[in-house]
Amino acid sequence: MQRLGIDIGGSGIKGAPVDLDAGKFARERLRIPTPDGGKPDDVARVVAEIVAHFPDTDGPVGCTFPAVMSSGVALTAANVDKSWIGTDAQALFEQVAGRKFVVVNDADAAGIAEMRFGAGKNEKGVVLMLTLGTGIGSALFVDGVLVPNTEFGHLEVNGTQAEDLAAESVREEHDLKWKQWAERLDEVIAAIDRVLWPQVIMIGGGVSKKSEKFLPHLHPRARTIPAQLLNDAGIIGAALATVTDADA
Repeated sequence: MQRLGIDIGGSGIKGAPVDLDAGKFARERLRIPTPDGGKPDDVARVVAEIVAHFPDTDGPVGCTFPAVMSSGVALTAANVDKSWIGTDAQALFEQVAGRKFVVVNDADAAGIAEMRFGAGKNEKGVVLMLTLGTGIGSALFVDGVLVPNTEFGHLEVNGTQAEDLAAESVREEHDLKWKQWAERLDEVIAAIDRVLWPQVIMIGGGVSKKSEKFLPHLHPRARTIPAQLLNDAGIIGAALATVTDADA
């Protein structure tokens, strides 16, 4: 079975049909730059353009969004335009694109993909995924079941918001060496660990492809492993989020 997945990011909006049996793109993805300002109507037009690019897909379209999502409505806007707060993203995309949508938190989508096809496959107990990019996203699973919208990137760590301390963007902005950045990330992981006590922590986001540069400098209690799907995880997870029991 194939479903179309779309991943909305701060710099780009990406989509591709996903083979849900293999956990891979069925066709080459299309990426379009995120419109300046990232306001709802402008983003919706790009989403509709991606849907139109893949006319042979059927079923609902899965779409990620970088906010707390409740029944398709954005409740926060930490790294997007504030006009998204209270916007029914699902209804907006359906109206503009003319297709049914399922809209989920971006980190949750990445986690769903990793648990099904990536580093979290067959992992039981409490598993946490952290996505490191412009901010820090999180996805929490208990025996494979998602606990949505955890947002641990906004946890206060030593008086600073976690993502302001240790996001990948912070490493780049301050030109931190990998060991220096790992020390910050260690603090964030330790703070989360005191609350959750996970068995496994997966480190995702584009930086996970460079895991050998920073994982050896981390000293977590939990087994900490790099995610495997890299930047494909959001699209794959979005497509997976459209599947219901009736599809099984």
